Amino acid sequence: MRVLFATAPFRSHLFVQAPLAWALRTAGHDVRVAAQPDMADDIMRCGLTAVPVGRGVDLNTQMSAAEPQENPADPRNPGPGLPVQTDYARDDPLAELGAHVGGCRALFNPEAVIEELVEFARDWEPDLVVWDTFAFAGVVAARACGAAHARMLFGADGLGQLRAACRPIWDGQPPQARTDPLREWLEPVLARYGCAFDEETALGQWTIFPMPTWVWRPPGIHYLPMRHMAFNGPSSVPKWLHRPPARPRVCVTLGLSHRERNFGVVASAADLFAAVDGLDVEVIAALDATQLRSVTHVPDNVRVHDFVPLNVLLPTCSAIVHSGGAGTFASALEHGVPQLIVPNIYWAEKWWGPVLMANGLEDQGAGVYVADADHLTADTLRDRLVRVLEDPSFAGNAERLRRETLGMPTPNDVVPILERLTAAQHGRSK
Repeated sequence: MRVLFATAPFRSHLFVQAPLAWALRTAGHDVRVAAQPDMADDIMRCGLTAVPVGRGVDLNTQMSAAEPQENPADPRNPGPGLPVQTDYARDDPLAELGAHVGGCRALFNPEAVIEELVEFARDWEPDLVVWDTFAFAGVVAARACGAAHARMLFGADGLGQLRAACRPIWDGQPPQARTDPLREWLEPVLARYGCAFDEETALGQWTIFPMPTWVWRPPGIHYLPMRHMAFNGPSSVPKWLHRPPARPRVCVTLGLSHRERNFGVVASAADLFAAVDGLDVEVIAALDATQLRSVTHVPDNVRVHDFVPLNVLLPTCSAIVHSGGAGTFASALEHGVPQLIVPNIYWAEKWWGPVLMANGLEDQGAGVYVADADHLTADTLRDRLVRVLEDPSFAGNAERLRRETLGMPTPNDVVPILERLTAAQHGRSK
């Protein structure tokens, strides 16, 4: 069959989709990956066939301009406890849904992207469209060409959670009378192609969920669980990684998205370094020059590298400090490494993965939710890191989660399921 992937314009999102795209390709299916032109080279470096749609977008400028102009939080006044995923948009889910839809529409799904993706899909006629939960152009294209379609998550199901929270507000109202920002945007778009809006437009006919079974998820959604096969992109192994560390090794990384897009509040590298200064550990800091701007002193026990592939670094590590990126989280699970999470702060970003991951790790005893980036202090991180390194239960529980993760369905296992579901969907539509 022909399978079209629609990805959001972030390498980190593409890297979540790449293993499934390759599983489908090696099973004999024809695979294309559509994205805005700026992503074409990254898609090709993954060995996949790119379909550029729309025009290049300066996301760095747009997302920085859209950033809320609020005073940074005071670390000395952390406020009420750490967030819990089920609290997301609890007070005003409709307003949160509206903000999310507005961002997705303006940043990731401009009209040119939708129009060109529909045109390509109608020409190429895919059997299945797999679309990133931010890439609504993918579901419009699937509906316009009659393809089956599956939404693919990269972290928490924030959209599913928002729509579940809105349903009590919508109960008893006919669809046309509901205040639903997603329907208000996509209904006239779909109508141009002779299609109607329904809940599958929002949540897919199925949702591929590459997260472990022990993380919370909103009820009532058809999830296809899949092991997230951590993918680091093209990389090589530094020679020093061939030698085992002489003392406990700790990885510190702030992920791909914020080093490539200068927006939001991220943990200060100076605070990260102050937290580990003088500890009897070797720290590998995977940070680039931009992330190091706040640093005036690099401790003797810190080795800075712009990029180190986590799949070869983490087997040598006793802990990892990171911002809650999906790829980093999956890599640490795969290698049984205890995790300390410091979510970045940009609009509702932390609710789309980091909070969920941190909550789950704490529940499982395999990690710690340290603090949000705007509340982080060096003393807080130092205290949590020492606890994780000295308490063997963290390593033991991380190893247990590693074994459980290895037992999840791989992308290869999911391919026959997608084949059957796609065939059944096309059979019903005839």
